[in-house]
Amino acid sequence: MKSLSLARLALAAAAVFATSAFADGLSANVALTTKYKYRGQDQSDSTKDAVPAIQGGFDYTLGAFYVGNWNSAIGFANGTEMDFYGGYKGKVSVLDYDVGVLQYYYPGSASSVFNTTEVYGQLGWQFVTAKYSLTVSDKYFGITEGQNTGYLDVSANYEIAKGLTLNGHIGQTIFTSDAKALGAANYTDYKVGATYDLGSGLSLAGAFVGANKKDVYGDVNKGRLIVTLSKAM
Repeated sequence: MKSLSLARLALAAAAVFATSAFADGLSANVALTTKYKYRGQDQSDSTKDAVPAIQGGFDYTLGAFYVGNWNSAIGFANGTEMDFYGGYKGKVSVLDYDVGVLQYYYPGSASSVFNTTEVYGQLGWQFVTAKYSLTVSDKYFGITEGQNTGYLDVSANYEIAKGLTLNGHIGQTIFTSDAKALGAANYTDYKVGATYDLGSGLSLAGAFVGANKKDVYGDVNKGRLIVTLSKAM
């Protein structure tokens, strides 16, 4: 199942690339990563430091409005995650802002328990951004009573030399009291790394990513070194 999902994602990314050359406002991206972590947690076998995943998607912008899709191979829910989002970007004085809605979708009826919808707002100043996401669906990635779960993250991306950018991130997942009563626990995730621009839309990134608490499903929060090669068009 996982190899089939990887093949489908690769074909989808190729189709997006073919389309992007002819559509104004449409951009695409594809990546190969040694491990997919989301908010500090493994999205594949937590007993292995490396489980390569193909990822990719596209964005369409029309003025300040945008819509997009991003996909990744994962180790559960039929092997595929599909994200759909849309929003509005702008600028007020020295601050950039971004507001929108994001749907995490896991194909297959048996996987629908993981489907999650969030609304978000982001502010950016120079190389620093702060973003808050709020769950509006009933569940938060399968956690019942997950509605109103919050996620606050602060990220910094600072270019220290031509083509070389340092990346830092810290995030906090904040569950409701009802979700905590069922066993959910707040936790903090982190990322420290660097990205090098190889030119022609290619970039190579390395980062140490993890979170501060063990999860009930195993050591999915373990800090890991992740290397990602990506291509943007």
